Amino acid sequence: MRVLVTGGAGYIGTELVRKLVKIKEIEEIIVFDNLSRGLYNIFLCQNIENDNIRFIQGDILDTRTLQKIIKQVDIVYHLAAKIPNPYAEIDPHLIEQTNHWGTAELTYAIETSNVKKFIHISSISVYGSSLSGLINEDTPLNPRTNYGISKMRGEAFVERLIPKLDTYLIRCGNVYGHSPSMRFDAVINRFAFEANFHGRISIQGHGKQIRSFIHIDRLTDILAQIPFSEVPKGTYNLVEENYSIIDIALTLKEIRPKMEMIFINQQLRMRNLKVETDSKLRAYFPMLNKDLKDDLIEIINQFSFHPV
Repeated sequence: MRVLVTGGAGYIGTELVRKLVKIKEIEEIIVFDNLSRGLYNIFLCQNIENDNIRFIQGDILDTRTLQKIIKQVDIVYHLAAKIPNPYAEIDPHLIEQTNHWGTAELTYAIETSNVKKFIHISSISVYGSSLSGLINEDTPLNPRTNYGISKMRGEAFVERLIPKLDTYLIRCGNVYGHSPSMRFDAVINRFAFEANFHGRISIQGHGKQIRSFIHIDRLTDILAQIPFSEVPKGTYNLVEENYSIIDIALTLKEIRPKMEMIFINQQLRMRNLKVETDSKLRAYFPMLNKDLKDDLIEIINQFSFHPV
C-alpha cells in the first residue's frame, strides 16, 4: 500500500509522516511539498527511520506532476494549503488558487486513478462563527475570511468524491503542540514562545473570544488510523476542547507567574467559534484529553533554553 501526503513537510504533515512510518501495511510514503514555508525539518528528524519515504518537491497546482504521482498510490492525504499568517499579508488570489483550485485539480486526478481512500484536511473556519450554541457537522457554512471561503470552495470538489470512493473530509480545530515543523503563528504555540522568551504575551481584542483546539499529537494519531478503521466515509469535525483566549493566558500565567499580558485593541469584540467536542468521529476514536496546563508545560519544556 502506497500513500501520498500533499503538504507533507508542513506542521501537520511532518507529524503525520512520523506516525505513518510505523504502520506495517504501508510500503511507501510519498511526501509532496513545495517547501514554500521554508520548513526543512522533516529531513532532519532522526526518529523517522524508514527507507520507504520518497520526497517530491512540487506545487499542488502542478497538475501534470500530480497526475503521475497519484497513479502510483492507494491513499491520499491532502494537507497542502495556503494558511494566512496574522502578522503578514498573503495575496487572497494565491489563497484561492491553492486551497480552492489546487484541491479541485487534485480531485480531478483522483477521479481517474485507482486511489482507494482520500483524506482531505479542512478547517472549522468554514463555519465562520458560532452565533448560538455549539457548531456540529450539520451547521450551515458561513466563512468570514478569505481562507475560510477558499477552504469551503475546495470542500465542494471533495464532496463530489464521497459517493465514488472512501472519502473523509476532516475539519480540524486550531492545531497546537510541539513538532519539528512547529507553527508559531498558531495562538497557543505563540503564547508559549512569548511567555518563555519575552516574559509577556500579546492578546488581540478583549480575550474573551472562544476558539476550538486540538493537539497535533492526538490529531495525527487519528488521521493515521482513519484509512485502516471502520469509519464511514463522510464529513467530520475534529476538535478536543473550546478555550477562551484569556483562559489560555491565565493557564500560562500559572506556569510563568511573572508573565505580563498586553491587550491590543481591547475594545474590539471578537467572534466566537465553538465546536461540539463530542463529534461523530469520537465514536470511533475516543480521545483521552490531556490537561491544557500539561500541554503548555510540554511545549515549554521542548524549548532549548528557558530564560524567563
